[in-house]
Amino acid sequence: MGSGLDIAKIRKDFPLLETQVYGKDIVYLDNGATTQKPLAVLQALDAYYTGYNSNVHRGVHLLSQQATAAYELSRKKVQAYINAAHDHEVIFTKGTTDSINLIASSFGRKYLNAGDSILISAMEHHSNIVPWQMICEERGAVLKVIPMDENGVLDMDLLPSLLDERVKLVSVTYVSNSLGTVNPVREIIRQAHALNIPVMIDAAQAIQHFPIDVQELDVDFMAFSGHKLYGPTGIGVLYGKEKLLNDLPPYQGGGDMIKTVTFEKTIYNELPYKFEAGTPDISGAIGLGIAIDYVNSLGLSEIQAAEHELVTYALAQLAEVEGIRFIGNAAERSSVVSFLLEGIHPYDLGELLDKQGIAIRTGHHCTEPVMDFFDIPGTCRASFAFYNTKEEIDVLVKGIKRAAAILI
Repeated sequence: MGSGLDIAKIRKDFPLLETQVYGKDIVYLDNGATTQKPLAVLQALDAYYTGYNSNVHRGVHLLSQQATAAYELSRKKVQAYINAAHDHEVIFTKGTTDSINLIASSFGRKYLNAGDSILISAMEHHSNIVPWQMICEERGAVLKVIPMDENGVLDMDLLPSLLDERVKLVSVTYVSNSLGTVNPVREIIRQAHALNIPVMIDAAQAIQHFPIDVQELDVDFMAFSGHKLYGPTGIGVLYGKEKLLNDLPPYQGGGDMIKTVTFEKTIYNELPYKFEAGTPDISGAIGLGIAIDYVNSLGLSEIQAAEHELVTYALAQLAEVEGIRFIGNAAERSSVVSFLLEGIHPYDLGELLDKQGIAIRTGHHCTEPVMDFFDIPGTCRASFAFYNTKEEIDVLVKGIKRAAAILI
């Protein structure tokens, strides 16, 4: 079933899609790295800085009150978007990486001891590997990994044996940024919760593609970035269950995360401010709220249908390219196609596509262990958003064939 979105009309909402590269209309297929921003988001940023630029919270003057109201309204928009039980379960951060580091540090310092372990998956982004390695090294704990198979699918048969009494937390990606695999997070959460083990989900590659209800998932923590959800860079979200967040120590100290400070003792602020030290990315939060409004106006189900149609078409068309090898062949996938051409380094292919106005991502995509597993230096990754078209995929396929004719 196809999408009911008017893509030609929607594309006019995104100014960058009208730009040119090397004299050619841009074909932007690097949405997994960052998405383009609708005009409404750009206008919201301008309106903040030209109309009511001021710091939030505690200010008695009008501009501060306006900025605070807009900032906190965005928190409520995020709450509704993910169906959190309370708006104070939404913590504004710099992005997914910052959110994961926050939990690794705060949770790890409180609960992780020598001999304990953190469980992740074999397809994690570096931002869901390195913070856990750092806290494990600090606390004398161990990092364990759920393996995957040659299709880029987790070996769920091994999960029960990995979930033992020393596992203090499971942290896995919902959608692989390098393979497109949609992981069975509901089953992971179910098995972990049966042993009273909390679960964190990296939703950076999921939050923009399909609905996520944190209460229905019963997930304990979830992280995502605004810039992958058509919002500004430098803003992100950490969701956490109220009780768990209340039990954790602050990640950073400074202004706004305190109730009272003396030289003898500090009493920390209540949620969410306990985890929002210093002046936040006010404009970023406001812009994220507007981006969520925009996505809601289209409908996530319509977006999901449009993107499924694009990925299906891309896989079929790319399969006709001689010498192509897909990296990741999961039945459940979302909006990413990674591939190699026989005898061609991904960087070389990426450069020749760039000269044709086609933007894809090449390299290890911050998932070096995935590349090591497949024994490859990296991949070419085309990642799609609802504003992409089948015609752009045709341009990509034609561009690949032209590049191959030059390189082989």
